[in-house]
Amino acid sequence: QVQLVESGGGLVQPGGSLKLSCAASGFTFKNYAMQWHRQAPGKERELVAGIGSFGSSTVYADSVKGRFTISRDNAKNTVYLQMNSLKPEDTAAYYCNARRGSSDDFWGQGTQVTVSS
Repeated sequence: QVQLVESGGGLVQPGGSLKLSCAASGFTFKNYAMQWHRQAPGKERELVAGIGSFGSSTVYADSVKGRFTISRDNAKNTVYLQMNSLKPEDTAAYYCNARRGSSDDFWGQGTQVTVSS
């Protein structure tokens, strides 16, 4: 069955870095665009970053541009989110999403990122 398993979250001080990973299985990973979303308590889920199926196109939320980098390794069926210069407002649960067209839309269970001193 389809699985998206996020890892790499945790507690980090402001200005620190974390790298999230999302391991995919149960579908043909290379055919899917991948995204990272996040949801903070009391707020709506928002798109953080996205990457095309071959990694040639990326998109970022304005709030993370220049600090976060999304990448993928199709040989390992994994998508990454490198997060640098973290701020307290980056605190949220981060979710991995795989999508293709209007029919396929898969989500992981999320990993918590907390930025606090």
